[in-house]
Amino acid sequence: MIPIDALQELFKRVAACRGDPVLVDAEELDQWPSVAVKAMKSQRILLKTHPASNVICRGCEDECVMPVDTLPKTEGGPVSFVICDKRNDINRVPIPIERLIQWQCSAEQICSFIATSIGLRHTGRQTVFDGLWEIGMAIGDKRSQMLCLDANGTLALVAGSCRMPLAELIKFHAGEYTIDNVMVRRLVDASTTADRRYTPSNARREARKLDTQAMYESWQKEYRNLKKKRPNMSDVWYSKQIAKMDIAKDRDAETIRKKMKK
Repeated sequence: MIPIDALQELFKRVAACRGDPVLVDAEELDQWPSVAVKAMKSQRILLKTHPASNVICRGCEDECVMPVDTLPKTEGGPVSFVICDKRNDINRVPIPIERLIQWQCSAEQICSFIATSIGLRHTGRQTVFDGLWEIGMAIGDKRSQMLCLDANGTLALVAGSCRMPLAELIKFHAGEYTIDNVMVRRLVDASTTADRRYTPSNARREARKLDTQAMYESWQKEYRNLKKKRPNMSDVWYSKQIAKMDIAKDRDAETIRKKMKK
């Protein structure tokens, strides 16, 4: 994996969640190029967030997802562990504090990174259309347009009636990520009309709502099925199983957990 691949993997996850925050733990980041992770953190593409409340227990081969308990801080620091309630030969399984560290990325953070990279004043607003985020007023050689981030399945920059995949604009040089400003200016100049996605029709919004509701209902149905088969598992475990299925549509387990119950 090279630095560009690492950032594109992160952006892919954000796009799959339509801009909602996604979490990456420290263990996974250790598998990514160190220069890439350093750049993501220093450029605030990744922000440290709250410790994980659930982890995969490695007390046995089952690797169940279990809630974490943490004792008050002692002389040696806080002590975290999970308590196994599935087997009689396992009780408390210690969890290194490093395994609980999490980092967050969202569409808003990506917009801020883009604005900083090309010198725009970030508006920090999401439009009325889900998955479209304002970045700032971009100036080309011929005209100015509001530059937006489209986070519906694939990240793309939108200016007026034109759009371009964000992946085509990312560069990594001298230890930092940048956006190709020349290509952004061309994108702005190429547009001649307002983008209908920026002021979408009610019909399109309603269609998307129906699609989303159907997806949630499929999660809820599968949750009930899993509950019957494995009645004693945690909600996190159920959501992890659904996240592996096609019905997840690339959403992460935490998003599924929030929507899998009526």
